Amino acid sequence: MGGLYLLAVAGTAAKQSELVYVWDQATPEAKAIIVCLIFFSIIAWSTMFYKAAQMRRARKLNYYFDQEYHAQKKVLEMFDRKLQVDGCPLYMVYQAGCVALDARLRGPGGERSKQQISLKNMEHVKRAMENVVAQESLKLESGLILLAIAVSGAPFIGLLGTVWGVMSTFAGIAQQGSATMAAMAPGVSAALITTVAGLLVAIPSMFSYNWLVHNLRVFTVGLDNFAQELVSKMETEFLADD
Repeated sequence: MGGLYLLAVAGTAAKQSELVYVWDQATPEAKAIIVCLIFFSIIAWSTMFYKAAQMRRARKLNYYFDQEYHAQKKVLEMFDRKLQVDGCPLYMVYQAGCVALDARLRGPGGERSKQQISLKNMEHVKRAMENVVAQESLKLESGLILLAIAVSGAPFIGLLGTVWGVMSTFAGIAQQGSATMAAMAPGVSAALITTVAGLLVAIPSMFSYNWLVHNLRVFTVGLDNFAQELVSKMETEFLADD
């Protein structure tokens, strides 16, 4: 067991020494690109965790609100109880629809005197909910552009560093007049590390971006379906017959 542990430690040290050697051989331009990619990586991972937590919280709140919504008998029951569910997308759609409906049920004195509204007024209520659906979708979508930039931009930044490093290596070899492997290998390996760094940023960002976009589509469809269901219930209770 002790021998295996020593071999593992020696292998880890060798890997670390390789990375240190490649870093030492890298040009200042390559080092600057690697630092830039590290900065991109921090932003990308921060965005991944934040958006995942945001969608998880929204999904949890939507679940509890949906249970409460389907337990009520009248559309405006929760609205009249002044229920507050901050951060819940379904609640924001429900609140917008109820506020618009309540305003059209009230008379000049401010009391809720009407029992029905016209089709034109119901269309206004529907549009108010559609606006909130769009706004909530944009809230959930905000920040995904950072991951899209990391996916598309990081590999090209890494490739730029590689091409630049290879160009510098060949230029140095041409000036020295010797094209031996010992002269080429350090510069080429140092140049390739920028491509590796770019891919290490882009690959996790790609998987995370696709997962988040899928969840965003699910959320958007859920909000649209809820808005349609809410409009249908409001029409059943409050739409005047022509």
